[in-house]
This record gives sequence, C-alpha cells and structure tokens, in this order.
Amino acid sequence: MGRRNASIGRQVARGLAIVAGLVVLYLLAGLIGGAIPANRDWRPPAAGITVFVETNGVHTGFVVPKYADGVDWRPLARPEHLRDPRYAAYDHLAIGWGERAFYLGTPTWWDVKPATVLAAAIGSRDTLVHVDHVPRPVPSGDVRAITLTPDQYRRLAAHIAESVAPNARSVPGYGDYDAFYEGTGRYSAVTTCNAWTGAGLRRAGVRTGAWTPLAATVMWWL
Repeated sequence: MGRRNASIGRQVARGLAIVAGLVVLYLLAGLIGGAIPANRDWRPPAAGITVFVETNGVHTGFVVPKYADGVDWRPLARPEHLRDPRYAAYDHLAIGWGERAFYLGTPTWWDVKPATVLAAAIGSRDTLVHVDHVPRPVPSGDVRAITLTPDQYRRLAAHIAESVAPNARSVPGYGDYDAFYEGTGRYSAVTTCNAWTGAGLRRAGVRTGAWTPLAATVMWWL
C-alpha cells in the first residue's frame, strides 16, 4: 500500500509539474506575442474621437462615447435593459467581451473557480458582451485615452458591433448600471477578452501587440 501511495503521489506531482510548465509556457508566449508590434508606424491624430482602454488588472475593454461621428450605441444599450434606467443618462459605455459562464459566474474575483477558468480556456462559443453605462473616464494608470480619426473609430466600432449577436437579448448585469448581451465568436486561451481588445486596436490601426492574451500586453502599448 505504501508503494502504491508513493506511486500515486509521484504521478500527481508529475501532473502538477506539467500543468505548471504549460502555464509558464503560455505566459511566455503571451508576453512574446504582446511584445511584437502591429501598426508600428501609428501616431495619434491631433484631433478626433477620444476612446479609452481600461483594465482591472486581468480584464481589458473599451470605453466609448454613446454617440460620436455617426456611431450611435443607444439602440443597443437601452435604459430598459438596466435595473435602474437612470444610469442611462451617462454619456459613455464601457464594453468588454468574454465567455458567458465566466462572466456570469464571477461577479467578483472571489467567485473565480478553477473549473470555470479551465472551461473558458478550453474554448466556448457561448459568449457575452458586457456593457456598463458610465461617465466619461478620467485617464489613470488603469484607464488610457486614445484619440482616433473618424475612420479609425468606425473600424473599432465595427469590431465591437460584430461581437454582438444579431437581435441579441439582454441579460441582467452585476448591478444597476450594466447589462450583458449575447455575443459572437469563440472564447479560448488564444482568443481571450484581452486578445479581443487587442484585435480591436489592430483593426483601428492603433499600435499594439500582435497577440495580446494578457491585460498587461494590451496596456503597456498605451
């Protein structure tokens, strides 16, 4: 029995070492991919539409004006989708994309479970777009402002809009000021919420990393 237990212990240790090694390799690959520049010659215009990229240290997303240069998000993010419609008076929207079970099952980071993370990393086409009604942000270490030309902004807006399912139904959010909408695309360890943010920046022509699966790989370019 002692030898059997020792053998099982070695197998468990070997399995944990393999998992740890894969995590390290993934992080290294993410850092390398994020360090390779895309749109390296981009320079912000002197004037245009100001958008923001925000992070909580793990997740990134965009903050955009509800209406600018013909792009109107109000038909999507409607007051009646909120628990408290008064928050719809704010003039900006914070928009992120992610896996449904992870979004709905983790209202706070204390709610994160390894099984939820693993399921999201393996991949899922069940995605959501998270929309918060917010005032115009104040730039800080966690919120970076970017000025875009009208054409660049429309390309970014197209990236966001294409992530919302046609005729998407709304799902109650975490609080009185936010809601979820059915999304498109496949979430995985490759196409994370941060990779989605990076893809939007690349489509707009902004200098960013070639692959940005981590929040840091999005923010350090800004």
